[in-house]
Amino acid sequence: MIIAAADGSALGNPGPAGWAWYVDDDRWAAGGWKHSTNNVGELTAVLELFRATAHLDDELLVQCDSQYVINSVTKWMPGWKRKGWRKADGKPVMNVEILKEIDAELVGRRYRFEWVKGHVGHPMNEAADQRARAAAEAFRSGLPVPAGPGWADGAVAEADEPGERVIAETSTRDDDDELGGGGRDADEVPATLFDLDEAPDAWQTLTVELSTEEHERLVQRARAAGLSPEEFLRGLI
Repeated sequence: MIIAAADGSALGNPGPAGWAWYVDDDRWAAGGWKHSTNNVGELTAVLELFRATAHLDDELLVQCDSQYVINSVTKWMPGWKRKGWRKADGKPVMNVEILKEIDAELVGRRYRFEWVKGHVGHPMNEAADQRARAAAEAFRSGLPVPAGPGWADGAVAEADEPGERVIAETSTRDDDDELGGGGRDADEVPATLFDLDEAPDAWQTLTVELSTEEHERLVQRARAAGLSPEEFLRGLI
């Protein structure tokens, strides 16, 4: 069995972003973009891990601190595919192109996902997180991206070309921002929250605490779009 960690990082969320997968110091890869989000980084890390190990027959254990990624791949994707990659409310699935690529890579593979709590010293998770963050920081500073050695067969990972990864998602917070003063990682949001995505067709209530500054930014962006704050937030889902 191959045990690997996959993680993403976004400085500003959206902002300079990175992804990384890690097996050991001789087998890891990273990349990123000038502008993307944490969830895009997390998904891309999983995608690149499956691509890097496609020539192997070993079972793959993927350790992630993102419940969004794990639920998307292991729980929601079959239903999304049956509905033409649309959610229960008929709206398009976020990050659908990356998810389609992951879905293609899963064919014929033996794999399992394991959720690990992020930022608590888990060795594999910390190694992937550090490399994803380093990639994001390299894009922010305009420096060469530490892409890593790739797999042990000598294949070297290529850093993504400078640019933007298409963003079609929202995120509670990234590695570097806080929500509502105390804040917590988007990766730490309970899985029951994400279960709303596949809930029956009915109205759901979600309470989000915002700081005064965050609320003012929300109102300003809503006004610029000619919408109420509620309509603006609903349009992001």
